[in-house]
Amino acid sequence: MFTGIIEDIGEVSNLKEELDNLHITIKSGITSELKIDQSVAHNGVCLTVVAINNDEYTVTAIKETLDKTNLKTLKINDKVNLERAMLLGARLDGHIVQGHVDQTAVCTQVEQANGSWVFTFSYDFDVNNNLTIEKGSITVNGTSLTVVNSKKDSFSVAIIPYTFEHTNFNAFEKGTIVNLEFDVLGKYVAKLNSLKN
Repeated sequence: MFTGIIEDIGEVSNLKEELDNLHITIKSGITSELKIDQSVAHNGVCLTVVAINNDEYTVTAIKETLDKTNLKTLKINDKVNLERAMLLGARLDGHIVQGHVDQTAVCTQVEQANGSWVFTFSYDFDVNNNLTIEKGSITVNGTSLTVVNSKKDSFSVAIIPYTFEHTNFNAFEKGTIVNLEFDVLGKYVAKLNSLKN
């Protein structure tokens, strides 16, 4: 389980394809604190550390993960939002994040506000009937955020300067593909409603 509070921005240092798998090597400031078999969220995708070498570590994404996330678009030197699993008893500063991406979305607009930024994303509502609600929680590339301007197949989020500087939001532009994890409580409610109909 994760909280959506990004700990570090890693940099992709190597990508190696093996059959349907992609081995992703990340250079990160938190590498020294990791261990083999530990879970780390990468742009919101929970992956297992399989190798560590100095300040770099490697994780493996399988076909199912690559098909449903933006990890297949990674290139050398790309920046990746990183978060280690939540410690039992720690504060839940963001919201409950599973590290299981529901689908990708496309950034359709980036607006500079007076001291902040507003990012708008569109997604396919027909995939699992995922939805957002005004002032509800959403995870974008692993970052816990509050929804504004919720619509059936799009939403916006307002980004403060700290988040802009300490996540890969500063690299987003129109057309950027991001990972979405919808609020787990909302997904249960949607599922229950679908069973009633």
